[in-house]
Amino acid sequence: MTDMATTGENGSTRNWTFLTNHGHVLLAIARNPTARLRDVADEVGVTERAAQAIVADLEAGGYLNRTRVGRRNEYTLNPAGRFRHPAEADRQVGHLLALFADEQEPAEAVERS
Repeated sequence: MTDMATTGENGSTRNWTFLTNHGHVLLAIARNPTARLRDVADEVGVTERAAQAIVADLEAGGYLNRTRVGRRNEYTLNPAGRFRHPAEADRQVGHLLALFADEQEPAEAVERS
């Protein structure tokens, strides 16, 4: 993951992204439903323990289901789940998943060609 540092007016440096770690974990699992949590944690940039806690939160919230398949877990996402914040509560997380699952080039790149 790249460094997302910004410098404020007083010279302080803060790191932030538009998506939370919960959003990043959900997207990582959407890309690979049989991924090990160690791999999800590496992709998101959190510890394996943090990834486990996030998956537990997402499962408790009804955003995903975990099924044991042999020695691994397989995850099934619920795209009908609603965002938790009141400002987006009328939207389904499936829209976010679809946005990031789209493999097409960004509009800018298409216009330049």
